[in-house]
Amino acid sequence: MLAAAEAFTHAWRVHSVRVTSPVRGRVLVIATARDPLGKPLGGTPAHRPRLLTAMVGRTGDGTDWVINFRRVPHWLVVGATRSGKSNWLATLVRELAPQHIALVGIDCKGGLELSLFGKRLSALATNRSDAARLLSALLHEAAERMRQCRADGARSIWDLDDAVRPVPIVVLVDEVAELYLIDGTRDAKHEAAECSAALLRLGQLGAALGIHLVISAQRFGSELGPGATALRAQLGGRICHCVHDKSSAEMALGDLSPDAVAAAQMITEGERGVAVTAVGGRWVRARSVITTPREARECAREHAHRTPPLPLMGPSLTNGGAG
Repeated sequence: MLAAAEAFTHAWRVHSVRVTSPVRGRVLVIATARDPLGKPLGGTPAHRPRLLTAMVGRTGDGTDWVINFRRVPHWLVVGATRSGKSNWLATLVRELAPQHIALVGIDCKGGLELSLFGKRLSALATNRSDAARLLSALLHEAAERMRQCRADGARSIWDLDDAVRPVPIVVLVDEVAELYLIDGTRDAKHEAAECSAALLRLGQLGAALGIHLVISAQRFGSELGPGATALRAQLGGRICHCVHDKSSAEMALGDLSPDAVAAAQMITEGERGVAVTAVGGRWVRARSVITTPREARECAREHAHRTPPLPLMGPSLTNGGAG
């Protein structure tokens, strides 16, 4: 039946027919009359999501595109320049900003993207040296949370009482390659190795401790070193926007859902914001809601009072240096 999906599309004169098997012994056929991703999406959702969930757009099935960190703790977002990757990240932050969550940013392009949300960030690193210190502080925070869980006989922070549960942290990394690439100097090698090890450790421990990673990249493969490959294995949620070569799509989707690679390659440069997302072997086309820079700044100002302090970050990184 899967092979006949294209024939069904023509016979029924619809936009697409998707055949899946959600459970053994059952086949689900979804026919979509018109392309729900045919034009950019604007506006804000009519409801606020549950803690650590964000409605960032619509899927090709016509349903809400929801990012759920409780279900999938860590995410990798890949896309070429102007593919919509930064807009997706801004939309995610806009949806998380009203929630009782600490948002921490690493943007080694001088804070060009994430500084828009500076007032809502508990910390922001704008170069690799600061990123290394911030990630080290996050590891200390993870160790403290492990100690607290052990003392209370809990396997994760979600087993702790509400009164003592630490605030969840979402770590946003814009263009992760800036952390891995080196110029050959000893200091650069040390910082890159420190950042690589810290991100991997957070990826391994973070789910149970309420520390979640969102890694954004144009490319994220073995050319960045073995640390990047190991980290990618910890990032269960994958999103691939328009890319310029097959290998970039394979880096994001190939190890989870090979069929999604071809779909990602079909995204054109004119379809800004359109992506293929895969979780647990299932993939779907989706498009993010547009978030303008003005909306990002207004969101940060509106919810600045919700920014929880993270003392371990240190004064130079606290609140992203927002003014």
